[in-house]
Parts: sequence; structure tokens; C-alpha cells
Amino acid sequence: MSRELIVGATGASGAAVTVTLLRALLRQEQVSRIHLIFSDAALPVMSQELRVPGLDVATFKTRFLEDDPRVTTWRNDQLAAPIASGSYPSGGMIIVPCSMNTLAAVSHGIADRLLARAADVTLKERRPLLLAVRETPLSLIHLENMVRATRSGATIFPLCPAFYAQPDTIEKMVEDFTLRLLDHLGLAADRGFRWGITPHR
Repeated sequence: MSRELIVGATGASGAAVTVTLLRALLRQEQVSRIHLIFSDAALPVMSQELRVPGLDVATFKTRFLEDDPRVTTWRNDQLAAPIASGSYPSGGMIIVPCSMNTLAAVSHGIADRLLARAADVTLKERRPLLLAVRETPLSLIHLENMVRATRSGATIFPLCPAFYAQPDTIEKMVEDFTLRLLDHLGLAADRGFRWGITPHR
């Protein structure tokens, strides 16, 4: 059964995970379309982390996603986008990385931007919402917002790569983390370490 998914990226650190996740989703036969939303701060941070000066949406799609037609991008101010409505049948949403600002908006139902609105809709329709939060150290405000989001139905999925797989590159570490995200969406991943199944590298 084909699924349309929503992916959001914010200004928190973790651009490599965003790219790896999107590429992994595009390898899934079940995924027919990806709705991609960048927060207002996302591209400047991604530009630095991916070492692409002046990165914009078009360049991101061309350079990292081979301009795949299954990826539809939306501006964060496009509140009339289809994914802003609960009647649009998306199969779930991942925000990776998820900044503390976006977490606060989602946990308090402040849906004045498309990214937060799409997350709000995902929660009210009881669809999977994964928040790959990224910050350290965490304040009590951050922790309480995570609790609020969890009670509303979101899954808090901290951007914390595992070391037990003994990855020898950052890329392998990111791939293993991405596998876990796919698992929580019920998607079969084509690579990555699984404890007790995959030999240690």
C-alpha cells in the first residue's frame, strides 16, 4: 500500500540525517510521495553543515535528491497547503532534526507556520509523528515540552546515534539511526545494523 509522508527539517544541527532519511524513504516502494517542509532557520544551518554556500530549496533537491519528482516542497508560510488539513491522507510525519523551538510550538499547539500546523494535524488525526529532537544540555522547559508532546501522541526520537554497532564512519552511524526512524514508521529498511542479526563491523 502506497503512503505519502511529511518530512520537516528545522534549524537544529543534523542536516546529514535529513538527507540520509530522505534518500532512504525514496528507496522505499511503499512511499509514493514526500512532502518536505523547511523551517525558516533550516536552510542556513544546512548550508553550513552540508558545505553548500547559499543553499536554497531548488539546489537542495537537485544536489541531494536528484530532483526526484516524488518530493514536493512547501514554504513554511503556505498554510493553505493540502497537508495543513486533516482531510489530506498522509501516512505520518517526521521532523528531523527537530529544534527546541519547533518542539515548543508542537507541544503547545501553536500552528501558525506550516511545519507546526502539519505536525498538529498529524497528532489530531492520530497519525505517527516522530520528533528527532536535537539539543544539549536539556533544560526543564525542553523536558516538559517533550512530555507534553508525548502525551499528545508524538514519539520523541532524540538524535542520538548508537555506538554498539561499532560504526567506523559518521555515514554508517547516521544510516543506523535512520534505520530506527524507518522502523517506527513500519517501513522495511534496506541497510543498517540490527542487534543480534547483523555482524559487528
